[in-house]
Amino acid sequence: MGALLRLADALDALQRGIGCAVRWLAVGLVLLQFAVVVLRYVYGTSFIMMQEGVIYLHAALFMLAIGYAFLLDAHVRVDFFYGRWPERRKAWTDIAGVLFAVLPFCALVWWASWDYVARSFRLGEGPLQHGGLPFQPYLKALILVMAGLLALQAVSVLIRAAAVLAGRAPAVFPSRQTAAEG
Repeated sequence: MGALLRLADALDALQRGIGCAVRWLAVGLVLLQFAVVVLRYVYGTSFIMMQEGVIYLHAALFMLAIGYAFLLDAHVRVDFFYGRWPERRKAWTDIAGVLFAVLPFCALVWWASWDYVARSFRLGEGPLQHGGLPFQPYLKALILVMAGLLALQAVSVLIRAAAVLAGRAPAVFPSRQTAAEG
């Protein structure tokens, strides 16, 4: 169990590093969108590259931060019952959620997107619009990266839930335990 917990720690550290890096995309997104609005309404002009840049930054921010949100237990959940349950019951629920929802979802996204992304690279797809950014295959590849990051974090949650059941960890989501104590 110790080696598995070290693996979960490594996966959490990876997600934390990615999350801390991509959160700066939010700043870039706001600044770029502000510039687009100022150019359009003050100067009466616009640039397709800048408008597409907003789309790219938005997509990258959300798709790359998905594992980090799962790590922080910041994903959408109905906590009416779950929030009051003891950690062991939460661990069983998290195991079921990972095995029957998260990992199958990741596999489905990967399976459904692989040909879509591969075709984009094979065709050398260009910008979304004339004069736009020429990175469409990379934008589409973020779908696969997102599924992979979410699956990696799901493995970490699975390991931590098993550790809670084995009495080797106090909580599945360490950030939840820290917030409860603080």
